Amino acid sequence: MLRSDNPVLTALADPSRRRLFRFGGAALAAGMFPGAALAAPETPVRGGTLVAIAFPEPATLATHLNGANPISLVTSKIYDRLFVEGNQHELLPRLGLSAEQSADGLDITIRLRKGVKWHDGHPFDAGDVKFSIEKIWPLQFSTITNAVARVTAPDAHTIVLRLKEKWPILMRYLGQSAGQILPQHLYEGTDIVTNPHNNRPVGTGPFRFKEWQRGSHIVLERNPDYYIAGQPYLDRIVWKVINDSASRAAALETGAAHFAARNPITFSDVARLKGHRDLVIDTKQYEPNSYWLEFNLRDPLVGKLAVRQAIAHAIDRAALVKTVWGGFGAPLDAPVPSGVAEYFTKDVPKYPFDPKRAEQLLDAAGFPRKAGGWRFKLTHDFIPFGDDYRRTGEFVRQALRKVGIDASLGGKDLSTWTRDVFTDRKFQVISTWGGWSRDPQASLDVRFGQRGDRRGVPWSKVSGYSNKEIDALLEPTRSGADPALRKVNYKRVQQIVQAELPVLPLLEVYFFSVYNRRLRNADELPYPTRNNFANVWLAKA
Repeated sequence: MLRSDNPVLTALADPSRRRLFRFGGAALAAGMFPGAALAAPETPVRGGTLVAIAFPEPATLATHLNGANPISLVTSKIYDRLFVEGNQHELLPRLGLSAEQSADGLDITIRLRKGVKWHDGHPFDAGDVKFSIEKIWPLQFSTITNAVARVTAPDAHTIVLRLKEKWPILMRYLGQSAGQILPQHLYEGTDIVTNPHNNRPVGTGPFRFKEWQRGSHIVLERNPDYYIAGQPYLDRIVWKVINDSASRAAALETGAAHFAARNPITFSDVARLKGHRDLVIDTKQYEPNSYWLEFNLRDPLVGKLAVRQAIAHAIDRAALVKTVWGGFGAPLDAPVPSGVAEYFTKDVPKYPFDPKRAEQLLDAAGFPRKAGGWRFKLTHDFIPFGDDYRRTGEFVRQALRKVGIDASLGGKDLSTWTRDVFTDRKFQVISTWGGWSRDPQASLDVRFGQRGDRRGVPWSKVSGYSNKEIDALLEPTRSGADPALRKVNYKRVQQIVQAELPVLPLLEVYFFSVYNRRLRNADELPYPTRNNFANVWLAKA
């Protein structure tokens, strides 16, 4: 049964509404939430300011243009989604209350909340949802919109999605990967990319945007008209931009900051602060994540398969996990991480650490060592998300130099890196990471399939890789109608891409959050980028 004190559920007018999440007649909402054991619930404390850490500073507050986690971490408190996924993969209501499938499997009817207001006082209705699905979601969430033939709004609080074909796993995507709902009255008829509300967002969520002083902080204030009565508990959230890991550790240790996500401190600081009476190190909130090198196949050097294979053999993944990531990870030599257990396979080509083999491959490829011992120059542009990523870049740099590749680090700021990589394709090798849902279709599409070819869209495919067999394997699995076929095809996709190496998997990353023990419910839902913090509060010191 569902935990009865969850405000997302108890706020519904009729407790029986909790059972409305039906898909083909099967209830989707089931399972326990963490902390639902026998302990008596605490009485939430109202008021107070949560000081959270932002790093790196978001480039924008438009998640629909850039889906980077530092952006979603902030905007998830401003914009609500239709649904979010719970800890047992159940759908939980936000702006949507229920979703029901027609007998033929092609129509999905979503009932919306009534009485919801945008932060500027304008009423929320089905027009906002229809506009968001048709105009906003295709920018980042085409996996869903590509499956939808049309969207209709038969009344102000109902949306009907007509699908192109049966898609049994649609609800999974509505909870995990669907986009935020944006205000039609502020975006319709405008240039969505340059709309000023991208950085002054107006949402329906528990917190309203107040101000953003770049380089310093972002302030969100309590939404007094939030649709869950009495929520949120906090008066405000202040996201302080702290780029230095030592300063982040000091802020958390002294209580100057209460919350930070995704490895905010060094691993040596983790070891030191694990026993701190006021802090929690939490590793349970995160989806499976993989970290990889992505090659620009247009480049005359890394465009050669033998060079990519040599690079693969030159890197000691186990040492990378141990020395750089402090053991918060595991070596990865398959495209899909083991956390996606249903589709993970070990039956793929592998590239064990073997510097001698790397040198042989480079020699055979026509790149012998020259005067000074170097074969060629190579620039590695690591994702500029912080110290762990720079150290990963340095580890790879040293590994390549040992086999005669004169590697250097790009060291770009995030805006430049994003433009050079996703728009201009001006790079040789990048290192980056991404999260995986329990269904890998979208990730495989965007990283290896033709649907990933979306120039200018952050976190899309940048390698230039194209393989018609991959596309043919991914197309029939999209609906999820044949589970057996998906396993067979996804395994074959992994075998092909691991042989051709447009992307070189390096490790699975085990992310952690650090937060003050006074903070309640920050870990209520699986991912901090989906938890809107409506139910988060600060206990008295």
